[in-house]
Amino acid sequence: MNTDTVLRDKGMRLLINGLGNVEAERFVMLMNREPFDYTEWQKNLFVGMSVQELSSAAMQNYSVE
Repeated sequence: MNTDTVLRDKGMRLLINGLGNVEAERFVMLMNREPFDYTEWQKNLFVGMSVQELSSAAMQNYSVE
């Protein structure tokens, strides 16, 4: 199977599991409708966080599979 297809499938399953069917579809529609620059968004994501706060947040989301 194509890796892009696998990635899309996994992404949609994650969205649906996290948001539910309706909200996942709404999210996809918003992403398609509005211009979104992930790189610019990422630049401001952690502004104002200390290294300790960032590390703590990362450790809370860390899991070994």
